[in-house]
Amino acid sequence: MNINFDLDYKPHLGSKTDYGIGFIGTGGIVQYAHIPAYRKAGFNIVACYDLNPETARTVAAEHDIPTAYESLDDLLADPKVEIVDIAVPPWTQLEIVKKVAAAGKHMLCQKPLSDTFSEAVEIVEIGRKAGVKQAINQQMRWDAGIRASKNLIAQGIIGQPTDAQLNVSVATPWHMWPCLAAVPRLEILFHSIHYLDAMRFLFGDPDWVTSRHARYAGQGKVKGETKTITVLDYDNGLQILVATNHYNEWADPYATFRFIGTEGAIDGTVGLLYNYPTGRPDTMEVTSAQFGKGIKITPTLEEMWIPDAFVGTMAGLMRAIETDSDPEDNSTVDNLNTLRVANAAYISAAENRSVRPQEVQ
Repeated sequence: MNINFDLDYKPHLGSKTDYGIGFIGTGGIVQYAHIPAYRKAGFNIVACYDLNPETARTVAAEHDIPTAYESLDDLLADPKVEIVDIAVPPWTQLEIVKKVAAAGKHMLCQKPLSDTFSEAVEIVEIGRKAGVKQAINQQMRWDAGIRASKNLIAQGIIGQPTDAQLNVSVATPWHMWPCLAAVPRLEILFHSIHYLDAMRFLFGDPDWVTSRHARYAGQGKVKGETKTITVLDYDNGLQILVATNHYNEWADPYATFRFIGTEGAIDGTVGLLYNYPTGRPDTMEVTSAQFGKGIKITPTLEEMWIPDAFVGTMAGLMRAIETDSDPEDNSTVDNLNTLRVANAAYISAAENRSVRPQEVQ
């Protein structure tokens, strides 16, 4: 039986992709995600800077980046740098954004925009006043399974969405991010924010957020929450569950999504989280009244969240620059609503109640 539908999950590049990219921060995520993705897409990396000059020099040498600057001001003064890719902790991003905007450079900001909502709003306003394009590296929107699901849902394959779940139970290597050990808000703000953003991308903004947070008994010096359950409720009856456990040391890991509608369902896996960061491609299984009862379609997804989805966030910014428009899928303005949901989750957990995202201002 021949069944055709358009998954269309790979990033769309604009006609101009040679904008000069300069990194601020050259840590692990830049080395194993940003750079491989940009090389794959043929993007033009021209410079880098890091608080540790030796790290910047090493990364430049290992990845054929022409210039490693020893000062942020020198990188921003380089006319070859047209886009600044900011890869720093959120509590330092505001001051960097001020300098990048003053230099008139377009920017891809790191997620979360800030660890405080008021600073995130200020970051967006700085970009607007400077007249530069500003996007967020909230790249799960370009994960193969999520992107393909978005297109299938838009085509009506599952009818009206009624229920969605994203369940993750893995052993996360927190040692890869030592700067996060002391933060009081961890899992939602630095990890499940991807899932909450992906759910917004697929289904729109929720009307209510209800969330519960916990720490694992043996997580030691890691201060923040590492186990969370968050429910998003919509006035049309749609309910979404996002459940994450980062200390699954014994059972088989899993990272699954399920989207159910009035006429079908999509089941899949987030392949990256199986043996992170090595991972594997996402998987997907689709059932639909359009196919007939008992028929399951299992399309092949060739790409992974890391590094492939990182092409999408940068490509979205480049298209916005080229067309003088707002980034279609990863504008910082839209991302404020993801931060509202994340902050609503913290209010919900602290006050034992359901919270409307609009409460976060």
